[in-house]
Amino acid sequence: QVQLVESGGGLVQPGGFLRLSCAASGFTFSRYAMSWYRQAPGKERELVAVITSDGGSTNYVDSVKGRFTISRDNAKNTVYLQMNSLKPEDTAVYYCNAFRGAQRYWGQGTQVTVSS
Repeated sequence: QVQLVESGGGLVQPGGFLRLSCAASGFTFSRYAMSWYRQAPGKERELVAVITSDGGSTNYVDSVKGRFTISRDNAKNTVYLQMNSLKPEDTAVYYCNAFRGAQRYWGQGTQVTVSS
């Protein structure tokens, strides 16, 4: 059974940081590219960051470049999103996604709230 379980969300003040984790099981993690999406209330789900299956290449939406870092540990079947200098507009539910060709898996999401 495929599972993607996100953790690490919470409430943080502007300028703070959080590290999200996504633990994968039930598929060959090292063969899948991984990404993080987010969805704020009343908005469409947005791609935030993506990393290739071997971790050799990453890409980010412009609004998080220089603040967020995606990484993965294929030995631990885990992908991370380090979020620094958080802003109120980063408030959203963050979702982990695995994809390979037409195959896609989603996690259940973790809430990130940036507020003073």
